[in-house]
Amino acid sequence: MFELKVKTDFAAAHKLTMVGEKCENLHGHNWNIEVYVTGEKLNSAGVLVDFGDIKRCVREIMKDLDHKYLNELEAFSNVQPSSEQIAIYIADRLQAFLDKLGEPVRVSRVSAWESANACATYMPEVK
Repeated sequence: MFELKVKTDFAAAHKLTMVGEKCENLHGHNWNIEVYVTGEKLNSAGVLVDFGDIKRCVREIMKDLDHKYLNELEAFSNVQPSSEQIAIYIADRLQAFLDKLGEPVRVSRVSAWESANACATYMPEVK
């Protein structure tokens, strides 16, 4: 089994209800994101998947989040834009991109760091 990791970041604002007084106010974060993909076999080039493909997919996802008010995005119309929900959103979008490319890899986890010492990690179930 092989696992690759790509790091990126984005800045955005949000507010959360019923979490804590400070979080209920409009505020922003500079999120640091780590995405991990896993697979069992290397391709004919001797790699699991081209890092460039993963980075390109992640850049597209970040365009939809960067410098936005997350509460107004369609993706968060039915859920709060918490770090947990952001990690789920990124994992689902990245998996859809990888499936479209025909890559035999799966997203194994996504960590959304909202500060230097606090993050949420989502690990999709293996299907």
